[in-house]
Order: sequence, then C-alpha cells, then structure tokens
Amino acid sequence: MHTHHSDGQLSAENLIEQAIRLGLREFAITDHHTVSGFRKAKQYLEDWQWKNPAPIQRRGRHKGTRRLPRLWTGVEITSLLADVEVHILGYAFKPGHAAMQPYLNHCSPRGHDQQAAQVIASIQAAGGIAVLAHPCRYRRSPEELVAAAADHGIDGIEVYYAYDNPKEWRPCPKKTPTMRQLAEDFDLLKTCGTDTHGPNLTRRI
Repeated sequence: MHTHHSDGQLSAENLIEQAIRLGLREFAITDHHTVSGFRKAKQYLEDWQWKNPAPIQRRGRHKGTRRLPRLWTGVEITSLLADVEVHILGYAFKPGHAAMQPYLNHCSPRGHDQQAAQVIASIQAAGGIAVLAHPCRYRRSPEELVAAAADHGIDGIEVYYAYDNPKEWRPCPKKTPTMRQLAEDFDLLKTCGTDTHGPNLTRRI
C-alpha cells in the first residue's frame, strides 16, 4: 500500500480510515524508500483509538467486536537481483536501525546498497522480513528471480497479487498457482499485496 509520501494518491489518514472500514486485521504501508507515511498513519491510528475507545462493531453477517488493525512498518526498495531491477519489500523492521538508513531517505539506493543481497541482509539485520514484490512484473522469469532471491536468503515472495488490476480485488487466477508453488518449493513465506497507488485501497490504480 502506498501513500502520497511516495507515489500513491492516498493520505496516510485516508488509508487508515479505509483499512478500518474494510476490517483489516493487520497491514503495512510500503512507500518507496521512506517510512514517513507509516509514522503519520501510526500517529493517526493512535489518535483514532484515543478518540474512539469503545469497541468497533462488525457489520454484516458476523456481529460482535473487533480490534483496530495492527499496522506494521513497511518499505519498498528498488534493488538489483540477477542483473534486473526489482522491488524488495521490508516488513516489521525497526525503522531507526542503522542498517535501514540507506533505504529510508526518499531515494533509490546506489552501488553496493542496491544489491539484493545487501537489501535483504539489511532488512533482516533490523529485525524485519524481506519479500520479493510481484515476481511476475520483471524482465526475467519469476522462476529465475525467486531462485536467485532464495539464494540470497530472502524470507518470502508476494504470492497473492492482482496483476490484471480487476475492479474488485482478487489474486490473479493465472499466476497465483505458480507463485504459490514457487514459494513452497523454496520454503518461503507467502504474502499478499494490493500495491495500492490510487484512491481505493483495494485496487492498484
């Protein structure tokens, strides 16, 4: 999910409001090379909880109460993997950790810092998990890229992704089975992302 702190159209506040309405349990804002949107959203979420202390009522068939969604740290980093430019997602890392500083200054890293092995190691050194974003959107096959990423110790791949950007979000029916099998073959975590850049949290654009 992206906010206007990088290349998205949503404010952090609006993104949080949509996440609450959708009933998300956990999520991450993955702006490019910054956590300023995450920090803004975290503050808004804390303020919202302070102003709305009563439990939120579920709507629809499942009634009862639920907690506010949990917001994880996140970032999307431009990297070089197998001589191809890819995006690596970092989740649940400590944003103040020294290892993450080359990747949180609003600019794509350069040189050694841009190499996928270094990006993955830095995310993990900061206590996070590293995930290859949308493996089917690059100039090399997902099979080649996932194998290379696994060799560098990546934790997971983005298995569930709407490559064809349907009006109502759902993982791509053609590519998801292949991505799921690759994750299982390399014993990797499977993640889901809407990769929101537009005004609707459930669509990419």
